Amino acid sequence: MAIKRHPSLAVHVGDWLKTDIVDPHGINVAALARHFGVSRQALSTLLNGHANLSADMAIRFEKAFGVKADTLLRMQTTYDLVQARAHEKDIAVTRLEVAA
Repeated sequence: MAIKRHPSLAVHVGDWLKTDIVDPHGINVAALARHFGVSRQALSTLLNGHANLSADMAIRFEKAFGVKADTLLRMQTTYDLVQARAHEKDIAVTRLEVAA
C-alpha cells in the first residue's frame, strides 16, 4: 500500500523557487532567464506553476543558487504524484495476474 500525502503538503517546485529563492534575491524573471540562457516565457511558466521542472532547469538553479537539483526534482515528483493520486479512482487498471 502506498503512503498517501495530504495534497496541502505538495507544493509546485516552481512556486517554491519563486517565493523562497528568486524573489528574496531580488532578481526579475527576465534577468534570471538571460543568466540561465533560457527564454523569459519558459522560466515564467515554471515559476508560476504552469510547467514542470526539467532536469536541465534544476541544474541551472543548482549552479546559480546552490539548491540541489536532486531535491528540486524530488519536489516536482512529489507534487506530480499527489496530483495523480487525486484522481486515481478514474484510472481503470486492475492488477495483472501473471502465470508462473
